[in-house]
Formats: sequence, structure tokens, C-alpha cells
Amino acid sequence: MLKKIAVEHLTLGMHIHEFCGSWMDHPFWRTKFVLEDPEDLRQIKLCGIKEMWIDVQKGRDIDSVAGTSEQEVEAQIDATLEQIASPKEEVPRVSMAEEVQRAAKICATSKEAVVSMFQEARMGNAIDHEAAGALVDEISSSVLRNPGALISLARLKTADDYTYMHSVAVCALMVALARQLDLDEPSTRAAGMAGLLHDLGKAVLPMEVLNKPGKLTDEEFRIVKSHPVEGHRMLVEGGAVGEIPLDVCLHHHEKVDGSGYPKGLKDVEISLYAKMGAVCDVYDAITSNRPYKAGWDPAESIRKMAEWSNGHFDARIFQAFAKSIGIYPIGSLVRLASGRLGIVVDQTEKSLLMPKVRVFFSTKSNTHIPPEVVDISNPAYMDKIAGREDPGKWNFPDLDKMWGSVDLF
Repeated sequence: MLKKIAVEHLTLGMHIHEFCGSWMDHPFWRTKFVLEDPEDLRQIKLCGIKEMWIDVQKGRDIDSVAGTSEQEVEAQIDATLEQIASPKEEVPRVSMAEEVQRAAKICATSKEAVVSMFQEARMGNAIDHEAAGALVDEISSSVLRNPGALISLARLKTADDYTYMHSVAVCALMVALARQLDLDEPSTRAAGMAGLLHDLGKAVLPMEVLNKPGKLTDEEFRIVKSHPVEGHRMLVEGGAVGEIPLDVCLHHHEKVDGSGYPKGLKDVEISLYAKMGAVCDVYDAITSNRPYKAGWDPAESIRKMAEWSNGHFDARIFQAFAKSIGIYPIGSLVRLASGRLGIVVDQTEKSLLMPKVRVFFSTKSNTHIPPEVVDISNPAYMDKIAGREDPGKWNFPDLDKMWGSVDLF
């Protein structure tokens, strides 16, 4: 049985199932292990993680009053997501089918541009602000037409191009979030620029540290955590980038409970834009494949972030973010009440809980069925989403191609 506990209750002999926080916030690349090393216990208590899940059937338990059951946490998250299920009224947008091919081309050209930008930064050259601005405008236009297309395709990155495509993805997520928050166009554009440049400091970090597949040493973790300061320095020296990108670059790893870095700012000390950057950065990081960890399913990621939101994120910003991409984002594996499985391929205007789904598998017969796109929001369609599914449980080959291939549209 899983139990959620505060870090101060953690003791040797407990089986750690999962840390409640992004893996970027701690030096442990693995979970699901029995805590036996006193040094590991010390590192966990120092790294800023506030809570974690333990499996009391595989390790030591604690007094039941000190923990929260998995069922209680799930009920709390369900209530939170139900409250934000109605999407914001937006201007008419094009379908995923119409936008996905344009978005694929923008992703390809954006990656080349960001690779060049990071190369210039490594050589000590200033950022080409006009070229960066043009790139933000291209990404922003695609997001306006259909935010799900480019945001979802940018998630399909390899471990080798993660750093570059992460910048593209966070740019798109920042633009979508800014529009959800009703920011004006100059502010929205600045938020997009901030997303594009937020990780520029990684350009000067050793690649063997950034791409290390195992546990980071204390020194390596310190090096990784230096990237906000390094990026801010580079942008200041380059000039003309604007206050919002500078702020987000320096503060996108701050948390509302004060446990973030580099300055340990709390709640009102963190700007709106840095709070936006924190949400967008974590979502793309945890849904992407990394050298040391496979990405999480998008719907699972939204639920995890809802679980962390009290200490990690600003609640209002997180709720707006969920509305901007959906409670079941594109690419989520879901189970319908009929027992069929499908991949979310687009959002609908009626509810964030009722997307369009490409069904392809029957759990009742345990066989693939002819793929069919169904609109869950259509009153004439009787089937509904029963819940999210863990892709790892089913091990479907090329699952991303079922929604992310331009040939399907």
C-alpha cells in the first residue's frame, strides 16, 4: 500500500516509491528502492523535497496519522481538476488536423535556430534578438491557431536534442498560458521570449553532466543548479532582451514555499512570469524522455503537478496552465467506460474532461481494433473517459506515432 509522508518522517528501512516533486529538484535518478544508506537519507532531507510516497508493504511503515493514503490524495486531486474542467471561451481555432503539418515544420526550423543560438552562446557571442523574436512570432502564431499541435509535437524529442526542443516547447507553453491569463500581446510575446531563453545558461554547462544517465554527485548537482545565474549573466551581457526574459531566466526554479533556487524566494517575492516559467518548465521536463528517465504520460503529469501545487507552484497559475493544455493533454492514454483504450488527439470546446480520442484497443478482448476518432463531448456519443492509463502497463510499440504523426491527419 502506498502512503504519502512528509520528509521529516522518512527513516532508514522505508521503501521509497516516488518523490513528490520533479526529479530536477533532487540528485536521485531512481525511485522504488529501500532507503538503507544514511548519506542518502541526509541528501533527501537537504535537497528541498517536502513529501514522498512510500510503499509500506515493501518497507518500514510509520504511524498512520502521519501519512495520507493514496485514495485520499486521489480524491483531493479529482476535486481540484473537476473545478477547472470548463475551458476558457476562445476565438475559433483550427483543428489539430489543419495545424499539425505547419507545426511540424515550425518545430524543425525552431530546433535548428535554437541549436545555432546555443552554439553562439557557448562561443561568448550575444543572442540575435531579431532572429529570436521572429522565432517567437512563428511559434506564437501556431499556438493561436491550435495550441495542442506545436506543444504536443515539441514534446516528442530525443534525449540528444532535449535541451534545444525544451526551449521551443516552453516558449509555446508560455504563450498558451499567457493567453489563458488574458495578458496583452506585448506581455505574451515577452513571455514567449522568456520561455525560449530560460535555459540558455545550460549552453555553458558540461554536456557529460547535463546528459549523465545516473545519479548526480553533490558537485554535479551544484553545477546544474548554476544554469539560471549563468543564463542571466549571458543575457545581461548581451543586452536588449527585456526585463521579463531576464526575470524568468533567473527565477524559473523558484518555488512558492521558498525551497527553490537560486535565491529561495517565496510566493509574492516571485513574479507572475517566473511563476509561469516554473509551471511550463516542469511540465515539459517531466513529459519528455531524458537520458536518465522516460517521460511521464501527459495526463499523469497534470495530476502529479496538481499534487505538488501547494508548495511548488502558484495555484492560480497552475489552474490556468491546466486549462491551456487540457486535463487530458494531447498524447494522453485513456480508458473509456466501454473498456476501450485510446490516445487523446485534440481538445474540444465543451469541457477539458471531454477531448477527442483515437480509440484503437479493446481491453475486453485484449486485441487491437480498427482506429477511430471519437468526440467525447458529443451528446450523441454515449462512451465517456473512465480514467487515465499507464502506458508502461501496456507496452504498446510506437505509441506516440498514434497521435503525433502528421500522416494520421
